[in-house]
Amino acid sequence: MGVTKWFFEPGHTGAEFRARHMMVTYVRGQLKNVRGSLEVDPGDPEKARVEAVVDATQVYTGQEQRDAHLRSADFFDCETHPEWTFTGTGVHQVSATEFEVTGDLTIRGTTRPVTFDVTYLGQWDTPWWEDGRDAGPRRRAGFTATARLNRQDFGVSWNDVVDRGGVVVSNMVDVTVDVEAVQEKAGPGEARPEDDQSRDGQPEDDQPDDDRPEEAWPQAV
Repeated sequence: MGVTKWFFEPGHTGAEFRARHMMVTYVRGQLKNVRGSLEVDPGDPEKARVEAVVDATQVYTGQEQRDAHLRSADFFDCETHPEWTFTGTGVHQVSATEFEVTGDLTIRGTTRPVTFDVTYLGQWDTPWWEDGRDAGPRRRAGFTATARLNRQDFGVSWNDVVDRGGVVVSNMVDVTVDVEAVQEKAGPGEARPEDDQSRDGQPEDDQPDDDRPEEAWPQAV
């Protein structure tokens, strides 16, 4: 089929993180306006290329004072480092829908290798609105990526102590990224959504349920 190119739709792509608070529970935060790109050959998904950019200034935890503290030099230092970046360096296919994606993650100006466990959720042809009209269909694909990071590795080191040697914020942070990727319009010689014939010949009543991925890439295992 050849290489297909995709971009992350910011309105439906975002990251969530959670850290232990006061030794007893978790506080969660969200990061919207996540942009990125994906290039993948369905016949060889382990050669996929992925990049992402996160707008750290838009961090939201539901508490204004805490959000301001996260943006400060104690944590993300958004005035100096407003964006985080991820550049993929390797993909390992674990199963038909599971991958390990390794790459260089840069937070607060510090770059470290990180591996995300990625689940492919499927793809679908959908409406695509431009200038008030449906210019679709455009194909969308979904992914969920998870990782556990040590914030100290990236210089996010603020903390305080509580009773019995406890700390206010855990070092380990769980990260989940939900990606909705939209296939770019194909240029000459590139794969197009209509090149996937996976639904051809299916009676209308036999179309996949909404919660099942349309069979397409990834194909190699």
